[in-house]
Amino acid sequence: MLIGAHVSPAGGLWKSVQRGVDVGAESIQIFNQSPRMWKPTAYGEEDFARFREDLAASPIRSVLIHAVYLVNCASDDPEIRQKSLASLTHSLRVGDAIGATGVVLHPGSAKGGHVGEAIARAGEVIAEALAASERCALHLEDTAGAGGTLGRSFEELAALIDAAGGSERLGMCLDSCHLLASGYDIRTVEGLDATLEQCDRDVGLSRLHSIHLNDSTSTLGSNRDRHAPPGQGELGLDGLAVFLSEPRFEDLPVVMETGSNNNEITAADMALCHELRTRGQAQRAG
Repeated sequence: MLIGAHVSPAGGLWKSVQRGVDVGAESIQIFNQSPRMWKPTAYGEEDFARFREDLAASPIRSVLIHAVYLVNCASDDPEIRQKSLASLTHSLRVGDAIGATGVVLHPGSAKGGHVGEAIARAGEVIAEALAASERCALHLEDTAGAGGTLGRSFEELAALIDAAGGSERLGMCLDSCHLLASGYDIRTVEGLDATLEQCDRDVGLSRLHSIHLNDSTSTLGSNRDRHAPPGQGELGLDGLAVFLSEPRFEDLPVVMETGSNNNEITAADMALCHELRTRGQAQRAG
């Protein structure tokens, strides 16, 4: 398990590597551009080469890129879909250039429209973005289920993958906060087992390629996406210990997005997660 952190690339793409090293991360996640602006950051080959060089010299073994929040591949507005396509394609191409494990994408929102039609629109945009890039995988993230967001269930994730053509480059990123908020009780070994068995039936665990580790300020089934620092929410220390000791996550990047220092992740947060993983493994063995 590659326990890691979302870090900033401010000041240079390669600087995100050192920020990950500083907190003891084994994996990192970055935005390849401002998360609330459409304009992409104009990285060049020198930026990519420096990033790859620094990464190879570090203990970090996996890099994720998070697509910007503005992207809505399911929008019924042609202009928003076109901007989403351009942004997602850019993220995938940056992923190609730096050897990223994958780009994590919130699949989109139907708003108040028909979910099936929204899934079809999202699938078309995702397929186009994959065709316009080369290698980088795309990980569709499950959502908390607020409003018309897509991906609130494994059935919807499966439908999105099918609508996008079922490429081998398509995978999943499961978020612990979102799972709880959308009604999957993952706080016990039995509950997590049942959840992953359903995921396997509906989508296939062979498509599970990354994990977001977030506690939740919102309760089970609330459909509210509200992250909390590790151990300070509804999952709690015990629930996170279960999640971090799950054998089916063993080879995956497990990235924290919210930490204890004004939401920034610290070395203490990282150490806590390793302690909880050890505790969970001991409890499973006992």
